Amino acid sequence: MSDRQKFLWILGFFLVFYYLPAESGRIAGSVVESLAMMHEYAREHVLLCLVPAFFIAGAISVFVSQQAVMKYLGAEAKKAVAYSVAAVSGTILAVCSCTVLPLFAGIYKRGAGLGPAVAFLYSGPAINALAIILTARVLGAELGIARAVGAVLFSVVVGLLMAFFFRNTEESRQKGFAQLPEEEGRPLWKTSLHMAGMVTFLVFANWAAPKVPESFWASVYAVKWHVAGAALAFTVLASAFWFKAEERQEWFASTWGYALQVMPLLFGGVLVAGFLLGRPGHEALIPSAWVSALVGGNSLFANFFAALSGAFMYFATLTEVPILQGLLGAGMGKGPALALLLAGPALSLPNMLVIRSVIGTKMTAAYVSIVVVLSAIAGWLFGVLSA
Repeated sequence: MSDRQKFLWILGFFLVFYYLPAESGRIAGSVVESLAMMHEYAREHVLLCLVPAFFIAGAISVFVSQQAVMKYLGAEAKKAVAYSVAAVSGTILAVCSCTVLPLFAGIYKRGAGLGPAVAFLYSGPAINALAIILTARVLGAELGIARAVGAVLFSVVVGLLMAFFFRNTEESRQKGFAQLPEEEGRPLWKTSLHMAGMVTFLVFANWAAPKVPESFWASVYAVKWHVAGAALAFTVLASAFWFKAEERQEWFASTWGYALQVMPLLFGGVLVAGFLLGRPGHEALIPSAWVSALVGGNSLFANFFAALSGAFMYFATLTEVPILQGLLGAGMGKGPALALLLAGPALSLPNMLVIRSVIGTKMTAAYVSIVVVLSAIAGWLFGVLSA
């Protein structure tokens, strides 16, 4: 950053705080909401979501061979295989838009093509089996099916569009990976099982309590800590017996590197999102009544505004459903509801800040724009068909 840019940032902060109406009740409430959201995020998402995700990302960078990533997700991989693997990953990983970030960074830096990597980035939080089932139960089967179909299609379409728009840049990047020497490593099954242990811990440690007590999901929830504990024990033992001390040190160093890259931007984004929009059911700087008033009916503007609002809001896993339930009760149209469901879980302000640090401003702006526009169009079509 140049001295001129630093000065402009300092000047901007000075002007904001100089003219800030600190005595306003809404400003005070927004500050409280910002801190409250950060408090909830720290308690509910860091230790069991982000920390395991950082370790998985670090393991991808160190233990997964470049050739394996490029074989299934690289630019030269068969599109059907690459995009299928990326899309299916979201069904397995019940993660939010922030937890998926270190995993995305791991496979992208390891040689995955931009298209499959972005498809994985979208599918991770969007194609969540639990969230889709909860959507169908709470908001109706119609919205649940539309969300499932839309999310699967979007993960592929968004990835293909990104790969097409940045094909020249991607071609140059992939040439660098193609010139790397062959790696000699341990058997693939050991790496796969080690990774599966960490993913299993991530999934089951964050398994949410179901709304219906007598159900399959309730039975899984009852044993979540047994499964998560067994997965953690297996991961620790596999790390001790299958990897050398220097490999483990390299793994921890890579994990720490991802944490340093992601956490500051993530925390800053959460604070800003809390200040502007607040937590579900709580008022912040932007009144929720404004949002509800702007997303009634099924106009293209209502759908676009819903998609854009969802893109900047932060949704923890499964929280988008009760939020939509409240907005629908306040008069939100079904089309805008789907637009928000397709854009919201996959994007957030913290999410955008971190993505920018991985793939740059231009690609990030293109990714966000594609998701918002496609979500708005899908919501509008759904509203027309369900009218």
